[in-house]
Amino acid sequence: MCTLQRNGDVFILIITGGGEHRLNPTLIDSIRAALARVKSDPARSAALITTGEGEFYSTGYDLAWARSDPDPAQALARARVMSEKLRLLVKDLISLPMPTIAAVNGYASAAGFILALSHDYVLMREDVGRLSMGELEINYRLSMWFVRVLRSKIGSPQILRDVVLRAEKIDARRGVEWGIVDSAHATAAATVAAAVDLGADMAARRWDGKLYAANRRTVFAEVLAAMASDETVGEDTSADKGHSKM
Repeated sequence: MCTLQRNGDVFILIITGGGEHRLNPTLIDSIRAALARVKSDPARSAALITTGEGEFYSTGYDLAWARSDPDPAQALARARVMSEKLRLLVKDLISLPMPTIAAVNGYASAAGFILALSHDYVLMREDVGRLSMGELEINYRLSMWFVRVLRSKIGSPQILRDVVLRAEKIDARRGVEWGIVDSAHATAAATVAAAVDLGADMAARRWDGKLYAANRRTVFAEVLAAMASDETVGEDTSADKGHSKM
């Protein structure tokens, strides 16, 4: 489901396969296992890149997997498992004792977009792909912790509105203009190469990893607090039962 490579002081986690890299328990567990290997490495200073094969970084939760159980209660239980595991993955990234870079190789939407934003830096290819929160288009409600992540990375209320309430599909150049993407690159390979250069520069600074992670946890304190919620894909606990929640 994913592989872990190393280029000097830079770890490169690659989500493998030619599909959309939907975030089901198997894939999330694979990513978390790779992060655990990175965290346990004795290197004094390092950086992490995540990227994907093909034209998809991740298109979000694997809703088809959740709905594949014909029993509604079991389908909801599956959705809860996905939600819990993604929150654990994002907590792992926030607690990782090194800089993190998402090298977005294509499309990143919904939970996949949130995963990319959970890194310190976002680099993106120009030739293929969009970033989007498309919940409006599939009649899903956003989880509060998703909104907290978006607010932590998008400073403009107008841009946040367009991302969430217009479901804008953001290419790399617009992502840079809007301050969501740090840099845009011609191809997926060029994006990863730029991420390796950035990661090597960060690792060369020899910052204390534990302190780096502690400071990041402070920056993301509101996100971490919001993740304590049990909000779940497909579940709506509000008074308005006519919509689903993501």
